[in-house]
Amino acid sequence: MSEKLDTPKLAYSITEACAASSLGKTTIYAHITAGRLRAIRVGGRTLIPADSLRALCGIGEAKRVDRGAT
Repeated sequence: MSEKLDTPKLAYSITEACAASSLGKTTIYAHITAGRLRAIRVGGRTLIPADSLRALCGIGEAKRVDRGAT
């Protein structure tokens, strides 16, 4: 009997990173170029480490929303 384990992803392809973050390819590449998103090359593939994508999206940190004076 074969069981599929729900193992969290360690890294995303560019296409998967786009789908997971709702950002486009151009935006993903712009963040990589600006140094805000880490990318690694494995063979011919570019992979985005999951922790780097989470950090870019602000997942895991408390963010203060300033709604201005009301």
